[in-house]
Amino acid sequence: MEKLKKRWGIQSNFQIIVICVVFAITGSSSVYVAKPFLQWIGLARDAFPATIWGGGLYWTLRIFLIFPFYQVLLVIFGWLFGQFKFFWSFEKKMLSRMGLGFLFK
Repeated sequence: MEKLKKRWGIQSNFQIIVICVVFAITGSSSVYVAKPFLQWIGLARDAFPATIWGGGLYWTLRIFLIFPFYQVLLVIFGWLFGQFKFFWSFEKKMLSRMGLGFLFK
């Protein structure tokens, strides 16, 4: 636990628990939100052909939509749980490693 606290720059074990809870809630929520969003923009599952490539296209689109939802929800839930500073720096580091660091300049 001490290595993790030092690496993340946090002080208490309670913060580790809160951070893990935020990661869990964010992952579940981003998957949950993607389906109604696709229906809202008119790309529900039944809009795709019943063939294997239709299902593959739908799931590929849904997985690609989960990523931006996850990024936004991570910061929102981090703020709600009082860990905004940690998750904002985590977000900037993750996006800069993916080549999207120009968004924060």
